[in-house]
Amino acid sequence: MKVSLIVAKAENEAIGKDNDLIWHLRDDLRYFSAVTKGHFVIMGRMNYDSIPDKYRPLPGRTNVVVTRNKSFEAEDCVVVNSIQEGLEIAKENNEEETFVIGGGQIYKESLDADLVDKLYITYVHHEFDGDVYFPEFDMSKWKKTSEIFHPKDEKHEYSFSYVTYEKK
Repeated sequence: MKVSLIVAKAENEAIGKDNDLIWHLRDDLRYFSAVTKGHFVIMGRMNYDSIPDKYRPLPGRTNVVVTRNKSFEAEDCVVVNSIQEGLEIAKENNEEETFVIGGGQIYKESLDADLVDKLYITYVHHEFDGDVYFPEFDMSKWKKTSEIFHPKDEKHEYSFSYVTYEKK
């Protein structure tokens, strides 16, 4: 099973503020949905809580919520106490590609434990004030496999690029 990480991050690594997205980029949200649909998505409890009620759980995906709270429950979700536990459940269900979708602590743990095989990074070409940041990691272990630029336009306040990397 391939383990992928998907994130949208600012030039200064900001990924969120006040348990919410900092920007609204319609095409990036559609990209996220298209890439992750039909797969397991692993997220931390705070990331899960940040999803608006009408989209929670994320439709068309098996939502796996990681929390240390043994009594936490989330309707129509799989609740686990570690990323590894979530990955095992995905593997037992013959998942081909599982996505780590955040937040900051889940990204850090996934990268630090060397669990990730592929990165889908949307680089938002702007700096933002945030309170959650994407963690530092060793880019020398990764090879860029594609890059698509999306310009700023009437529906997108910022330009951004979809970039994918495979582990070397």
